[in-house]
Amino acid sequence: MANVSVYNMEGKEVGTINLSDDVFGVEINKHLVHLAVVQQLANNRQGTQKAKTRSEVSGGGRKPWRQKGTGHARQGSTRSPQWTGGGVVFAPTPRDYSFKLNKKEKRIALKSALTSKVIDKKIMVLDELKFDGIKTKKFQEVLDNLKVTRGLVIIAENDANVVMSAKNIASVNTTLINTINVYDIMKAQTVVITKDAVKMIEEVYA
Repeated sequence: MANVSVYNMEGKEVGTINLSDDVFGVEINKHLVHLAVVQQLANNRQGTQKAKTRSEVSGGGRKPWRQKGTGHARQGSTRSPQWTGGGVVFAPTPRDYSFKLNKKEKRIALKSALTSKVIDKKIMVLDELKFDGIKTKKFQEVLDNLKVTRGLVIIAENDANVVMSAKNIASVNTTLINTINVYDIMKAQTVVITKDAVKMIEEVYA
């Protein structure tokens, strides 16, 4: 069971917390972590790329010149791929890149990602994260106190003051328990998580 320091918003250590081995101390499955990242990136693709083949390009119905006797290579249409303005060979068409992972694979991948951050000592626990209003400056001060430059902040409840305060900080993302994903965890240099969020994650994923 990993023992991690707990910090306040001023960056001072105020205690420790034991993280459950069922979530933060599992055997890391690199293959499923990779699959989970690939799945999220694939699911985010629009898949709307499109180009016209020779059958879809307008024009070109008339043979450009007679078959023999011109000295040119024979041509059947000005919309063949070798012509300027012609169709594209094996043109891309709209497609769906998404694929699914089952729930068990997703859970193992998420636990593996969290465990890797614990092993690398790239996870920080906050006793609480609350603001009186929407203040980006105050949120940045908390990050500076914790010495976090590029991170993921996981909170237990949808606190509008916290979420909106972080919205204009490009290097930081906020997420809730039900929206955390492997890609964001692995991409973050440091994962900052509140004590309440730790408890909820252990209840949900243990």
